[in-house]
Formats: sequence, structure tokens, C-alpha cells
Amino acid sequence: MKLTYPTALVLEALSNGYHHGFDVMDATGLPSGTVYPVLRRLEQEGLVRSRWEKAEQAQREGRPPRRYYELLGDAKPWLEAARERYRVLAAAVPRPARRLVPAKGGLS
Repeated sequence: MKLTYPTALVLEALSNGYHHGFDVMDATGLPSGTVYPVLRRLEQEGLVRSRWEKAEQAQREGRPPRRYYELLGDAKPWLEAARERYRVLAAAVPRPARRLVPAKGGLS
């Protein structure tokens, strides 16, 4: 896998607690046509795991179900390499005011 700047931004966003695509897009400023292919590649490489939230939760909140993404342990060397290569990552992806967590049930 190539460690491009958009891939590095997505890795950083996930490590900062952004767990679904729209949040990653907001945090990185990247368009959906970049974020979702990167997330799919990361998942295919075994660096990210995803799951759909329960439809009932989304219905209660009046929106479509979200797909939540979580970094796996194998992603740590890639994240460290991204931070080394692109030293501006910390400034490019803001940390949320509070730790963002998925709705009930987590990502397990």
C-alpha cells in the first residue's frame, strides 16, 4: 500500500477518534471520493475494521445508518510512518473537543 498524504490524513483522523466517513471528511477536508476509497483500501489491508450501526439507532435519530471505522493494531506502524513522513499531520487534523465514540455497542 502506498502511504499517500490523503491516506495519512485518514489514518490520523481515525486515531484522533473520528469513526465514520462524514466525520473523517470534516476533520481532513478531503472529499468523499477520496475518503471512502482510502477507507476501503485500509480495510482490505487489514489496518481498519468497520461495522454498520444498528438500523434502529439511526431511525431513532432520523438519519441513514452509519458505517463506523476503527484502526487495528497492525495500523500502528503505518500511522507512525505517516507522522514521520508528513510532519504536518498533527496540525492538519484537529483533535475533537471530546473523544468521539460510536453509538451503543462500540466497534467490537
